[in-house]
Amino acid sequence: MDSIEISEGVRITNDRCLLLDGGSVAVLGDLHLGYEKAMEEEGLYLPRINTGSIRDALNRILSKYEPSTVVLLGDIKHDFRRSKFEARNEVRTVIGLLDDAAEVVVIKGNHDNFLQNTISDMGLLAVDHADLCGHRLEHGHVDSGVRPVIIGHEHPSVRIPGAMSGGMKLQCFVHAKADGVTVLPPFSPFSSGNDLSCGSDSVMAPALRCSNHGDADIYGVTELGLLPLGKLRDLMDIRI
Repeated sequence: MDSIEISEGVRITNDRCLLLDGGSVAVLGDLHLGYEKAMEEEGLYLPRINTGSIRDALNRILSKYEPSTVVLLGDIKHDFRRSKFEARNEVRTVIGLLDDAAEVVVIKGNHDNFLQNTISDMGLLAVDHADLCGHRLEHGHVDSGVRPVIIGHEHPSVRIPGAMSGGMKLQCFVHAKADGVTVLPPFSPFSSGNDLSCGSDSVMAPALRCSNHGDADIYGVTELGLLPLGKLRDLMDIRI
């Protein structure tokens, strides 16, 4: 499936974005722009594919869904420090691409120190949260307590063990419906994912940790489309 409506007016997609209000609002999490440059400064050299992949994926989303508003759900940049020219240019290029096509709402994540300095002359303001279509949208490293809430930060994934192999790891959407918490997978192709389990020690985001996340519905992101995997607690007993 290319997309699934998980509650009224809330649709998740295999393009790693969430749609509100019939698709007029597209929500994306965790771009981590400048990742390769940050890794180079630590002595790890990676192919420069993050920004190009994100740019291509964003163009597909803009063309496919034609949203009037795009919400960036935090951790837009990777480096916690003040961005150097190359990483700063990546942020401005990607946000400029979106700003040419839609209204852009920029939400600050825990990586987004000095982000406002980068985008201030673009007429944009980085905010802690936004309230749209009856939902609180925030990054997720801090829980405002408002519900229903849509967050990133977690980089959620699930690992399904294999009887004769290493099993399968899938990044995923998480929908703790009873608690009003929805978590997006990261948009960055470099994000490996945080493997979830029913124990609270496997969860980073406070809103998800405080929910009954074992009862959350899990939707895997795959090359073949979204894969409804059922409840998180039931995945613990699956083998492939």
